[in-house]
Amino acid sequence: MNQIDSILEKILEFRDQRDWKQFHTTENLAKSIAIEAGELLEHFQWGDAYDEEALKDEIADVLIYAFLIANSIDADIEKMMLDKVERNKSRFPVELVKGNSGKHLKKHKKTGL
Repeated sequence: MNQIDSILEKILEFRDQRDWKQFHTTENLAKSIAIEAGELLEHFQWGDAYDEEALKDEIADVLIYAFLIANSIDADIEKMMLDKVERNKSRFPVELVKGNSGKHLKKHKKTGL
């Protein structure tokens, strides 16, 4: 069992012990990710200072819900993430984006330039 599977197993055990699966529809999990991402962003609302432990808690909440939604659609979390990294490699070639955000590439794709 790899580390991702081990983490997912612990998350599912926690959920199942509380009989919360009934509330974890794909839609509710997507909403929960957005809500928790907002709470993560709230730490930076008035500047870039933050409480590291509180920030870690919010990151963990986002990741837990992401693991749960991936599980709800039977997605292989490791494969999904590695596939996305590979797609991003072709979308953002090193020679075009090194040292910049790559934002200009997205703009050009929308306009067809």
